[in-house]
Amino acid sequence: MVDSERPRGLLRFATAGSVDDGKSTLVGRLLYDTKSVLADQIEAVQRASVDKGLTTPDLSLLVDGLRAEREQGITIDVAYRYFGTPTREFVLADTPGHVQYTRNTVTGASTAELAVLLVDARHGVVSQTRRHAAVLALLRVPRLVLAINKIDLVDYDQEAITAIAKDFAELARSLGFADEAVATIPVSALVGDNVAQRGDNTPWYEGPTLLDHLESVPVEGAGGHFAADAPFRLPVQYVIRPRTEELHDYRGYAGQVASGTVRAGDEVVVLPDGIRTTVTEVRTADGPLDSAGAGLSVTVLLDDDIDVSRGAMIAAADDPPQVTDEIDATLCWLAEKPLVPGARLLLKHGTRTTQVIVGALGSRLDPETVGYVDAPEQLAINDIARVSLRTADPLPVDSYARVRTTGGFLLIDPPTGNTLAAGLVGDPLALAPAAG
Repeated sequence: MVDSERPRGLLRFATAGSVDDGKSTLVGRLLYDTKSVLADQIEAVQRASVDKGLTTPDLSLLVDGLRAEREQGITIDVAYRYFGTPTREFVLADTPGHVQYTRNTVTGASTAELAVLLVDARHGVVSQTRRHAAVLALLRVPRLVLAINKIDLVDYDQEAITAIAKDFAELARSLGFADEAVATIPVSALVGDNVAQRGDNTPWYEGPTLLDHLESVPVEGAGGHFAADAPFRLPVQYVIRPRTEELHDYRGYAGQVASGTVRAGDEVVVLPDGIRTTVTEVRTADGPLDSAGAGLSVTVLLDDDIDVSRGAMIAAADDPPQVTDEIDATLCWLAEKPLVPGARLLLKHGTRTTQVIVGALGSRLDPETVGYVDAPEQLAINDIARVSLRTADPLPVDSYARVRTTGGFLLIDPPTGNTLAAGLVGDPLALAPAAG
């Protein structure tokens, strides 16, 4: 049998923060200290730093090329960076800090199992901090790290740093984060204190360095994208029918396990039709598996010869998703063109795309106050609001708060195929409704 477990030691995380909080320097420091940059890149940074009159390398130059491209008007949603240590591999979604790029934070955090949120030790929690924290809570990112950066510029003042940590802890609780899901680490990305190496300037800090935390934080079972305890879901991407003399009866259903685990002998239901059957085999190109967990691409064979096509979903029979053509959702509007009620768009959920009509707009999230305000007449770019949708075909959906993968969807512009919105089934924040 082939080993079916998800590769261990892999953490997907995102970074977020306000402009000039030092995020580029922090990311550059992580790459530099983990020896994840090439020698010629380091030499180029050293030369550029000398040209700027600096006595130490400006590590932000390792990543600031993308920022220059953004300033030229080139659209880059998220920069993905890959690095590793002997303990763990990392996929870092580096998102821009400008307010107008808040929608990009949605993209970067949508598959993150942890987010590093930066604040400047001189300024503490600001409006963009609250905005990003609300987006991360909305997307149900399981764990947060508050990186209080530039502590060298406040003379490593423990009292000031403790006050920032307390302020953010109150914000995180209001957004539904448990205390144990939030870590606070004081760092100086410029000097290197507590990023990959413990700094001598903070003898009062007894916690881990940022890299230590990233290497040791639990991933599986944390409630994230690959939560093993979620119910089984497999959106069917492709039906395999070899039609050879040897395999004339073979019919396999291929796709990536969205959540949960599947084994031969499991009772499942094929949606949206609701036909119940039993799994007879789970396999990959390398052979059969004892079991397959979330994130693994597999082919499933079923006991009954039933009509299953691309866009169907195979799910746990004892805990299936809801099949409906009316969805109450939360939209993160990503497009320049505003959204108005009555718009006819396409909705992509899993491997299925169907037509959808936008109904009434509900209350809009105000990231400044972390609460909902009265419904707008239309949604503008970066707006996050409740909305009702009616689909042409019934879809098997979970609430996003329960299963991130099958609780999420995209709205697409029919003429261009451009993505207009990221949608979350239900209200993941579950905040109190707007007054009045």
